[in-house]
Amino acid sequence: MANGKVFIFDTTLRDGEQVPGCKLNTKEKLELALQLEDLGVDIIEAGFPISSPGDFESVSQIAKNIKNATVCGLSRAVQKDIEVAAAALKYAVRPRIHTGIGTSDLHIKAKFNSTQDEILQRAIQCVRWARNFTDDVEFYAEDAGRTDNAYLARVIEAVIKAGATTVNIPDTTGYCLPYQYGQKIAYLVNNVPNIDKAVISCHCHNDLGLATANSIAGVIAGARQIECTINGLGERAGNTSLEEVAMIIKQHKDLGLFTTIKSEQLNPISRLVSDTMRMPVQPNKAIVGSNAFSHSSGIHQDGFLKDAQTYEIIAPEEVGADSSKIVLTARSGRSALAYRFQKLGFQFDRNDVDVLYNEFLKVADIKKEVEDTDLETIAKEYRKVAAA
Repeated sequence: MANGKVFIFDTTLRDGEQVPGCKLNTKEKLELALQLEDLGVDIIEAGFPISSPGDFESVSQIAKNIKNATVCGLSRAVQKDIEVAAAALKYAVRPRIHTGIGTSDLHIKAKFNSTQDEILQRAIQCVRWARNFTDDVEFYAEDAGRTDNAYLARVIEAVIKAGATTVNIPDTTGYCLPYQYGQKIAYLVNNVPNIDKAVISCHCHNDLGLATANSIAGVIAGARQIECTINGLGERAGNTSLEEVAMIIKQHKDLGLFTTIKSEQLNPISRLVSDTMRMPVQPNKAIVGSNAFSHSSGIHQDGFLKDAQTYEIIAPEEVGADSSKIVLTARSGRSALAYRFQKLGFQFDRNDVDVLYNEFLKVADIKKEVEDTDLETIAKEYRKVAAA
């Protein structure tokens, strides 16, 4: 596809909120929505309006206050759901109704006790209902990851003909491998005659740790929207991480893709979401984890101190993180120790550092991390002995 713009569809306030313990009130949702808009998100999925009066109110308030991003409400392929979503989005500058139905054989038989032909008709009908309220309708084919490609193509062609402007291809269970998901998107690009009339969207879950990889495989194959969440929050093992896909696309310019995400805001909004949703970020989380720019191995520290790019492909300030950290442990080397002493105002030559390193290791073998106070004690003791 010629256009390299990848639309970022954030579902932190809907799929992210489905994490146990992450329930948000209307005030919290609105605050996060405003920050997401400022981040540069294209579409904000504000909630599932029919699910509760509280969520209806949240979607309604977000719709009234967001001026630039599209505000989206989720619904099932049920007329009442769609009507309620439309009512919640009444005052949105750019409203979108997100509706759909399961398309895999497992969903058709186990969930709906139905047939492919009946589900196809329900898919067409829900899009027609939604188009009565807005020109911006997104259709999701739930469990598309396990849906037969030929049948999926039939459904997608039919819903585009019915008026869908975005077609969401969810790997609902996180089952697909990246090459499989990429092939599925490519199959739709090559086999749905009217696919040029809609944007293909990737919605991937992280059950096998592949959500980000699958989403990137999807846009390489021709999708132009990624559905994601801050910190990768979401049902079960989570969703595609917004910060990861944004920085992958930014780093790999050879892909010819871009987003409108302001990367310097990624760490601040990560902390805000973590605090508001009461869900800590794992320290080794890419881009926004507390260890994302920390170096503790002696080999890595030595290379980093000579040239940061030896071990960092992203500068911390580029994603709004604090400066890189040289963490002293029993695995650290002399160059890192000398660097940390210098930061504390101590000037030692190489011979001094050799002696100090042995004292440092005695402390490092006892403690997980050697702190500045430990270094000051070691340095002062060394100077006292040297002066005697």
